[in-house]
Amino acid sequence: MRAIHERLPDTDLLYLADSAYCPYGPRPLSEIRDRALACGRWLVDQGARIVVVACNTATAAAIELLRRELPVPVVGMEPGVKPAVAATRNGKVAVLATSGTLASDRFRSLVQAYAAGVEVYPLACPDLVAQVEAGELQSDQTRNLIEQHLATVPEVDVIVLGCTHFPPLKPLIATCAGSHVTVIDTGPAVAAQTERIARQINVPAGSGTIRCATTGDPQLVAPALYNVWGAPLPLVGVQIDSAVVVHE
Repeated sequence: MRAIHERLPDTDLLYLADSAYCPYGPRPLSEIRDRALACGRWLVDQGARIVVVACNTATAAAIELLRRELPVPVVGMEPGVKPAVAATRNGKVAVLATSGTLASDRFRSLVQAYAAGVEVYPLACPDLVAQVEAGELQSDQTRNLIEQHLATVPEVDVIVLGCTHFPPLKPLIATCAGSHVTVIDTGPAVAAQTERIARQINVPAGSGTIRCATTGDPQLVAPALYNVWGAPLPLVGVQIDSAVVVHE
């Protein structure tokens, strides 16, 4: 959302956190699809002209379903394996993500397509998702968890942030990894694609307002949202029933 807001400062944004079902990573594929479609339909009902699936796990599980079922353009995201392979000097790359993303066919296809001759080390980090949800971006516990994860792989020189919870941790991850390591965040590329589509379909300029909604308890989510964004944002609680999906 931050990257999109920087590119489209006059566009009104609506951010939806499916906090009641967080994290998606360990959940069954069918449930992730249900939630992604239900949330996508809710956003469209609220007037969304573009839906950005700001979650690697939801993209891997449901992007084709969303593009088929929603009447607006859908922008997905995936771990930055291709730019990581281009950036590595020693041929060793780590991907920090959820177990759902790392187990997906989409991730395997990325590695097969772009990582020939490069060692890609997948690191499932659901504990870091929980730290960000709690707003713990600089705590000793978060630092210790990052260091423990990085200690399980050889000397990588590129780290991919394969989960949209992780960009707020980028400064701490970079510190733990060392100055010789490049940390890749795909958010700017997603924002660029969103801007291109917004221009193509003539999304009207607004006042640049940002509204936030959560399926969880706003009183619990608001402090973490403040810590991540760096300023207060309007936040309301919503109830979104799961969609009925015919599973293929």
